[in-house]
Amino acid sequence: MFRKIYIIAEVGQAHDGSLGILHSYIDTVSKTGADAIKFQMHYADAESSHLEQFRVNFSYEDKTRYDYWKRMELTFEQWTSIKEHCEKVNLDFIVSPFSLKAVGYLEKLGIKYYKIASGEIENYLMLEHISKTGKPLFISTGMSNFSEIENMLKILDKFGANKNKLLFQCTTSYPTSPETLGLNVISELKNKFNYDVGLSDHSGLIYPSIASVCFGVKAIEAHIVYDQTMFGPDSKSSLTPKKFKEMVDGVRYVEKSLINPVKKNSLNFDTMKVMFGKSLSINRDKKKGDTIFITDLESKKPLDAGIPAKNFESVLGRKLNKNLSKGDFINFNDLENEN
Repeated sequence: MFRKIYIIAEVGQAHDGSLGILHSYIDTVSKTGADAIKFQMHYADAESSHLEQFRVNFSYEDKTRYDYWKRMELTFEQWTSIKEHCEKVNLDFIVSPFSLKAVGYLEKLGIKYYKIASGEIENYLMLEHISKTGKPLFISTGMSNFSEIENMLKILDKFGANKNKLLFQCTTSYPTSPETLGLNVISELKNKFNYDVGLSDHSGLIYPSIASVCFGVKAIEAHIVYDQTMFGPDSKSSLTPKKFKEMVDGVRYVEKSLINPVKKNSLNFDTMKVMFGKSLSINRDKKKGDTIFITDLESKKPLDAGIPAKNFESVLGRKLNKNLSKGDFINFNDLENEN
């Protein structure tokens, strides 16, 4: 799907329903080196009910999960201004829909890519609508086993989804521990389904995303928040803007190294080897006719001042044909001929 690793900054719900805070995130993300910024589009009446319970009752402001989604709603006009702002600062605008209403709005907005959240993988009704848009898809697999992923892909294909799909390995645990990160699953997803694979990270650390580059990811998604102590369901699982930029820089560094393979045997370090290599020298005064023992030897820079240190065994037991002072280098013409 992409020439370089595609990096997505997931704002999610970090704006807490504030349009002003949301726009400030767009400007902040534009300075991190990310390729895209991602939001979630929530409409309480279209995706939830008063029966929905809080997973974790983190809110002091909302009595129910429904009330929380209600507070997170933005109007179509507001979303229009958000998309325009993203385009102005050269960020791709990506959104995860959670209802058919959201899909309809995103089509009116002319969304470029869809992100399917892991909790929506078996929402075949919504997948049918998304498939028919023909847009490329990012798909999180956090809550799904291989069988469920396979069934989801069949549904997408059945309804004519775009062939450009990317599967995200992600762990639905906030924050994700190293023991549950599952970097090995990146290769498993790639081999099993033959699609590009990325990492959607919820660790709150820069290390998993950077490490994933070595597993061949084509995209990386990580949450961003101004401070990990801020209110919100994903704050502890997010990166601060400073850390997000460090992550981007690290990814680009490793990516550059991997696309420029080194041919080990073609490297020429002859000059440096002479500079840093060692030659044999005498560590005490020795007279003509004295035998050289290993306890007489020292190795010192440079390599071309005497017999190379790697050849020390060739001088053991040999006799000197001249006097040598402590610190003198030993050359083969300093030694008596062998019988």
